This record gives sequence, structure tokens and C-alpha cells, in this order.
Amino acid sequence: MAAEHAAEAIGRAICDRGQARIIAATAASQFEFLDALTKMPGIDWQKVEVFHLDEYIGLPITHPGSFRKMLLDHLIKKTGIAKYHLLDGDADPAEVVRRVGKELTSAPIDVAFVGIGENGHLAFNDPPADFQTEEPYLIVDLDEACRQQQVGEAWFSDISQVPRQALSMSVRQILKAKEILAVVPDSRKAQAVRACFEGEISPMAPASILRTHSNATVYLDRNSAALLSAALQTSA
Repeated sequence: MAAEHAAEAIGRAICDRGQARIIAATAASQFEFLDALTKMPGIDWQKVEVFHLDEYIGLPITHPGSFRKMLLDHLIKKTGIAKYHLLDGDADPAEVVRRVGKELTSAPIDVAFVGIGENGHLAFNDPPADFQTEEPYLIVDLDEACRQQQVGEAWFSDISQVPRQALSMSVRQILKAKEILAVVPDSRKAQAVRACFEGEISPMAPASILRTHSNATVYLDRNSAALLSAALQTSA
């Protein structure tokens, strides 16, 4: 369902403006969604421009946990997208933030595909997230819960191997997308889902900010929705 929704959003942008500018998240939670999206018929991928959401600093693209490797393998190579902007974790972080940020803000983003972390993070904006900065990309410190999640997903053998810093699109930049689709499967995300959608809108639950966007849709499965109140589960 999320892939069908995403394909419609991309197609609508291409129909209206001749191109679609999108933001794509990676990580294990997004693989099923991205696989389904790449199989959707009728998308002219040559008219799609994609921006990278986040990446570890100092992690080579050859590492299995590299998000730019995941983006290439699960979206770009499968579709033949020709215009894409990767966050190079091996390059000078300040230069990458400046260069890709300039491209990102040169025109509106049609749709952003995001996930939600086990600690409620949006991109790599861990709690307490910066809800104020207008910078398109940030150099951020990763908290222990975020780093432990990467170990739990088997990208790293132990937490000492997980980088302590990353490049991340800012919260306010994500919110500037005309439309946002959050794909959040798995019981590992249930606590974060409850905190973000039943608690206060707060930097301590970064993805809670999605509730302020006028055109955001969150796709959950039964496992990730398991801790929501009965009223919210019924409405979903």
C-alpha cells in the first residue's frame, strides 16, 4: 500500500511539473517498501531526482551498513535513476553538507520517504532533536540507542564499530517536503510509535513532529502498531 501511494505521488509530480524530486530513507525497515516501489509499473524513473536522507561519517561505501550503498542497491541501480545526490561519509563532512544542501534547497521536494528509529529518531536526528535549525543537513552525534539499533540489525558486530557521528537531513528540512510517507514496520518500533503518536510533540520523540505536517501518512504493520491505544488502532 505504501509503495502504491508513493508511486502515485511520484507520478503526480511528473505529470504536473515534468519531474519528481524525492527523498529516500534506507535501512532494513525500508527494504520491503523500496522493493515494492521499484516494481511499480508506469514510473518514468529518468524523470526522478533522489536525495539521500542520512549517512554515517567515516564509513566506506563498501561497508554493508553504508546507507548510500543501500540506496544504490535497493533503489537507484534497480530503477536506473540518473540524477541522485549521495552523502559521502568518507569526504569532508562540512563540504558534503554544503554541497548536497545547496542542491536540495534549489527547488521544492515533492515527496519524502522516511522511517522512524527505535528511539523515535527521524533521519539521524536523535532525541533531543533540533526542531529549530533551518540548515538542510547537519553533522550530528548518534546516541547509544541509535547505535545499538544498528548492532541489532546485524550491520555491525558490536557497538564499538558503529560510528559516533553522522550526516543527517534536518527535521525542518524534512518537513518542507510537500508530502511525507513514513514506513514503520516491526515490533521493534512499537514503543517509538506509541511515544511519537500518543505522547507530546517533543524533541524527545523526534518523529512526533510529523503530526504537524499537513500531508503526512504513516504506514504501520500490526506489530509496530501493537502498543497504540484501541481508539488509534481502530482509526488506522
